[in-house]
Parts: sequence; C-alpha cells; structure tokens
Amino acid sequence: MDLSKYRNLLIKKIMEQVAEWCESDAEIMISNSEVHRFLHSIKGTSGTLELEGIHRISETLLEQLSSFHKKEWKGQELREFLSELMELTYSYGHFEEVEMKKQQSRNGDVPLIQIIDDDISILILLKDFLEKKGWMVITNSTSNKAVSQYFDLQPDCVVIDVNLPNKNGFEIIEDLQIHSNKHFVPIVMISVFNDRNTRIKAFKMGADDFIQKPIDLEEFAVRIERHLLRKQIYDQSVLLDELTNLYNRRYLKVVYDRSMEEWKRNNQQFSIAILDIDYFKKINDRYGHVTGDLVLSTFALFLAENTRSNDLVFRYGGEEFIILFQNTDYHKAYEIVSRLLADFTTKCFEANGEVFFVTFSAGITGICSKETTMDSAINAADQALYTAKNLGRSRVECFNQSLMEQKKLFISVIDDDPIIRSMLKSRLQEAEFNHYVSNIHTFENGPSFFQSGILEYPGEHFLILDGVMPIMDGIEVLQKVKQTERNNVSVIMLTGRNSEDDIAKALELGADDYMTKPFHMNDLQERIMRLIQRKK
Repeated sequence: MDLSKYRNLLIKKIMEQVAEWCESDAEIMISNSEVHRFLHSIKGTSGTLELEGIHRISETLLEQLSSFHKKEWKGQELREFLSELMELTYSYGHFEEVEMKKQQSRNGDVPLIQIIDDDISILILLKDFLEKKGWMVITNSTSNKAVSQYFDLQPDCVVIDVNLPNKNGFEIIEDLQIHSNKHFVPIVMISVFNDRNTRIKAFKMGADDFIQKPIDLEEFAVRIERHLLRKQIYDQSVLLDELTNLYNRRYLKVVYDRSMEEWKRNNQQFSIAILDIDYFKKINDRYGHVTGDLVLSTFALFLAENTRSNDLVFRYGGEEFIILFQNTDYHKAYEIVSRLLADFTTKCFEANGEVFFVTFSAGITGICSKETTMDSAINAADQALYTAKNLGRSRVECFNQSLMEQKKLFISVIDDDPIIRSMLKSRLQEAEFNHYVSNIHTFENGPSFFQSGILEYPGEHFLILDGVMPIMDGIEVLQKVKQTERNNVSVIMLTGRNSEDDIAKALELGADDYMTKPFHMNDLQERIMRLIQRKK
C-alpha cells in the first residue's frame, strides 16, 4: 500500500497546527489537554504510517508533558517545547527519508573556502561536497563580487575556474596576487583544459595547484585538505603580519601573558587600545584594494614610529590594530591615542587623482585585576570602540561598566512558510552570538519586511530570505535591499534543491551565501557568525 498520500496529510496537519499555536507572539494560552490530544494523535498516526522519527519524538514529548504538570502554555513556551518536532516535520516535508541523528556542531573556527565559477551546477556540487567535510564554503559566479568578497572575508583557500566571462581566472589571480604577495592564501585553478601551456601559465601566475574538470570529488577534497593544512602550519609559525610587518594576534597572547606576570610581580599596570580605521570598506570600494593596503601599511608604520619604545603594536585583523601600553594606566593611554588620532588625521593620501584623509576610532581599557583574561580585556576595549563609532567615529573612548551594552544584531527571517518562520525564530532566539544582542524578527513577505522599517535600525543586519514567495519573491527583495547600498546588511538566500537559476541570480545580485532547504540550524548559526566576524 502506498502511504505517501497519508503521510503528506499528516505532515500538513502537524505544520498547520504548530504554526497556528506558535506563529503569533501574542499572549494566546493553549491548554495542556489540547497539546496532549494533539501529540497523542500524532504518535498513533505516525506509527501506523511508518514515520518512525516523528513517532519517537511525539512519544518522548508526551512523556515530558506528563511530568510538567502545566495547565496552559504560552505560544513562546510551546514553540520551544515542540521545536524538535517542528524541525523533523519540516525535513520530512522536503525529503522522503531523513536520518534521525543530529549533525554535530562545527568548530567555530573552521576553514573558509571560496569557489569562483560561472557554472552554477559546479558551484552547488562542490559547495555541498566540501561542506559535508565540515568546512565552510562561499561561492561567487561574478568576478567583481568575487574579488570584493575575497578581501572582505579573507578565505583560507580559493578555487578559481580559468574560463570565466568578463574577467578570466588568470585576471582574477592577478587582482588577488596584489594581496596574496603579502598573505599566504593557497590558490587552486580548475579548468576543462589541461594542456601544458594552460597549466604553466596558472603556476606562473601564482596558482598552488591545478585540477582538470570533470573533477574527482574525493581527490579534490584531499588536495584542498592538504592546502588548508599548509595554510594552518604557516599561520601558526609566523608572528609578523605580512602586509604591515607588525606583530600579529598570535603573538599578542604571548605578550599579554608576559605583561600580566610582570603586573603580578611588580604591580605595573598596563592598558590595551583597539584602533579601527573609519569607513575602511568605503576606501576599498572607491579607490581599490591596492590603495586600501597602502592605507593599512601607512597606518601601521605611523603607529610603530609614533609610539614609545616599550609599547607594542599588533595588527589584530582587517583594519583593526591593538596597542599594548606597558606600565601605563588608561588615562595616560587615552592621552597617547588622542595625540595619535590628531596627528594621523593630517596625513594626506592620494588615489585616482583624488586627495583624501583617513581617521580612526579607538577604545581603551586598563588592566586593573590580576584575574583579567586577554579575551575579557579585548572585549572591554572593543565595547569602548563600539561606543566611539556610535558617537560619530574619529574619537577615543575609555571603557567603563556603562559601556557594557552589546552590539545589536537584527536577524530578519522573510519566508511565506509559517512553520519555517516559527522554527527559525525559536532556534535563533536560543542561539548565542558573541558580543551581539540579537533581535529576531519574522515576516511572511517582502512588503511587510520593508514596511516595518527595520533596516533603519542601527546595528548589523542579517536577512534569511526565501527565494520563492508570493507578492514579491526573494530575488526582488534582494534587489531592493541592495539598492539601499547599506554596508551593514548580509543576506543568506534559501533555495530549493533544484534552483540553479535562483542561486545564479542571488549570487549575481550580491547575496553573501545561499543554503538549500532543508538545512540544519547549527549550520545556519555558524554561517551567520562567520560572515559577521569576517566582515568586522
């Protein structure tokens, strides 16, 4: 007997009932007996229809329900209680068979691989295969977006197709080598052509490897893994930042621990300052990444020449720098950094026939306790930096407890499926986003999202956007968002398994990433944080 029709009816029933209970944030109370009847019905029917996963979860929920002794449920409480049932039902709605085992959480520091190819089918294939290995993959189908994302996200390995429209793979390597001459990032070229001249040209241009299409996926993964290992060994062995010749963040830990030991022995207080170049992304966008690198190296040299001999300067990452002031309280550190700011703002830069000036914002904290860890000290200075930026940039702020307000992260889920909205909201509300206070909002369509005015709220914005919706589909929403030219908005597009055209359009329009339905919540949370942190 074909049970698929009856299974689909049951899945529809579960999704509709859970959505009705959990979609609204209003104080609607649902009786415990009503929840019990629902789960009891689901348990019996799912068992009969051989939906073992749903049967087991509903059975477990019934057992838990009997121990709670609740009379009524609020919508939010019920959403949390039924979250696992919601996720599995959603998965059954997209796949005929789903494994019950949960995917393990990935390490927050997994390597980032960038793949550049105009063949969307190849992008999908390689992305899916490599992410099953536990790595994070971003994809690009257009050269301009690819180069920009390379500089913004700083991947650990880049895979580039030779034959690309507008700008071929060799030209992209040429653009990247301006940066890669200062940073070791393995580059893998792929191509349908495997002739001697093409291979030689690829290696002469700076490629570390060359792989012919069609690609043997297992061999491809092994070769990528070897390049990532080389990158890891190189990064761990180097204490100087290649571009600026300053100490890097790995050496910062050594110096901090040494300073803390000195403080414990001699009560010699020290301070930390984080300096962040203002509007650095706009400098890159307007004048190019070569000019951006020039600004970074000039700023680094300025700091090295204008700080005291016993103070140490580090490049912390991107356009962020740290100064560790030995035997200095935060008042004195404030005076020094304020002087640095006044002097640096007078330096003149020139590019594309234009003259421009650069400023920076800074946050300072004093190390006042022998129990202060490096992470907590940097977090305190970062909070002060965040305040300086909120107050208009080009200024210096010192940390105090009143600055403990965390940065705001607005996550907007735009999807016409109520079960998806409810499920994502529930899980994202439970998630922890380091140094951010998250605000989760859901919208059933594009017009309601734009009418809310949420994009005007100050803070970082992340859109989880369904590709197919009535009234205004995901591509139209993405187009309108990108027209705002806001630099604080990242977008992940949700697509179906066979939606190459949608993926191609989304990447072309500037989506930062895409995920195919169904997906794991751990993956989504990891992806959000990686994209935000890499863009910091």
